[in-house]
Amino acid sequence: MTNSQHSGPNDNDMDEAQIQAAIERILASDKSVAEKSTHFGAPEGIFSGRAQALSNLSKEHSIFDGSQQELEERRALRRVGSMSTELEDVSEVENRQLRLERVVLAGIWTEGTSTDAENSLRELAALAETAGSEVLDGIVQRRAKPDAGTYLGSGKAQELREIVAATGADTVIIDSELSPSQRRGLEDVVKVKVIDRTALILDIFAQHAKSHEGRAQVELAQLEYLLPRLRGWGESMSRQAGGRVGTAGGGIGSRGPGETKIELDRRRIRDRMAKLKKEIKGMLPAREAKRANRKRNAVPSVAIAGYTNAGKSSLLNRLTHAGVLVENALFATLDPTVRQATTEDGLNYTLTDTVGFVKGLPTQLVEAFRSTLEEIAESDLILHVVDAAHPDPEGQIAAVREVLTDVQARNIPEIIVLNKADVADPFVVERLRQREPNHVIVSARTGDGIEELLQKISDSIPRPGVQLELMIPYDRGDVVNKLHGAESEILSMEHTENGTHMMVKVRESMAAEVEQFSIHG
Repeated sequence: MTNSQHSGPNDNDMDEAQIQAAIERILASDKSVAEKSTHFGAPEGIFSGRAQALSNLSKEHSIFDGSQQELEERRALRRVGSMSTELEDVSEVENRQLRLERVVLAGIWTEGTSTDAENSLRELAALAETAGSEVLDGIVQRRAKPDAGTYLGSGKAQELREIVAATGADTVIIDSELSPSQRRGLEDVVKVKVIDRTALILDIFAQHAKSHEGRAQVELAQLEYLLPRLRGWGESMSRQAGGRVGTAGGGIGSRGPGETKIELDRRRIRDRMAKLKKEIKGMLPAREAKRANRKRNAVPSVAIAGYTNAGKSSLLNRLTHAGVLVENALFATLDPTVRQATTEDGLNYTLTDTVGFVKGLPTQLVEAFRSTLEEIAESDLILHVVDAAHPDPEGQIAAVREVLTDVQARNIPEIIVLNKADVADPFVVERLRQREPNHVIVSARTGDGIEELLQKISDSIPRPGVQLELMIPYDRGDVVNKLHGAESEILSMEHTENGTHMMVKVRESMAAEVEQFSIHG
């Protein structure tokens, strides 16, 4: 993303062509977004059509993804452009859809290459589109560090204001987390709503969370983000007059109600946060009981982790026919899904699809979703899914591993799954192969490489380690039946005159139970 250029020093210097362009955009004209952005020097292709952080696939689903009814319901409620929120006819009440927010993006390039800065803003565009916005334009400023007052420098902030006025945008999204003072300062300049990357991600999570636990976790994260950002006095906020007396002070009769409205709001938020934390804590025993049951039965656990939109849900569907929602969007699925799978030689294990990660994942979300992320930390193997067709796959890997470190999961065995190989650049795939020795190249959409991945999972999950030779009497069929379960691996079995002769590998927990039938015991 190159820096946008605009020559007008203020809003009043716009010529008639610019004013007409702004009017057409506000009225939702049929001009493409590319035509809207070209005046400001945005390179064609960056904001035209689909954001480049999303996959460019001709076919979004495979037969393994099921009917995708949940996706149809979600898209039926999606906001669309070119529709006003004003009702012109009573019949619109049941059928109206919300108008898309028109947004302009802004970021700062402080380190790395210009390509890194472009990829970051493209990803922000993809997040904005996922949240239901229409991206009109974007700028990147080269600075050593953000401005303390307005994040952007004063000149660039003024240029952003001109872009907002000319495009008819109603929101500015900043590709970083803003302090409350930076947000206020920038809003004072651009005269429209300003939100940051963290608020945008929280909004997407709020839209997509379905389970009771997921909704509680997202609401807690939103409140933690909102608490230090309450601002303004306003007419409805009565300030404390204190204990002043005499003619200089307000005295009796002029004091406020004792607390400001903003303090009451903070108290309500803290009370709600305390209630949510208690609810989430109350949900832990059920999750821990399921996890303990899997451990008791010695069922290996495989967690599917990775960057958002890397294809985790598609891979789960391909491996288990789970039929979970699949959408070419960031953070399409948030609630974890657990499915049972079996290796070719009959060993059972579980596959868990977890929430996706992203660069700069808000710390509020990491903390709120910690109980969910513990599924990864408690697993025996991690399938780290990487979008090999993404412009910066190495950046994805680094961002995911940073979160895995936060949840104490970096010491768990990891398989790098290079997904979307059918549309990836072969040179990029080869580069990733050289960097990550323990890898598998797959396409969850076409099925290429899935057999190799299944074999690698089978070789990597924990297996029974105690080998025994047993002679089990025919009247102890219950023991033979148990040896066919998940805690043992049968190497050979033969029916003899004296009983069932078996060569088995069992886990330590089961070895003591069958020791009495050991031939060499």
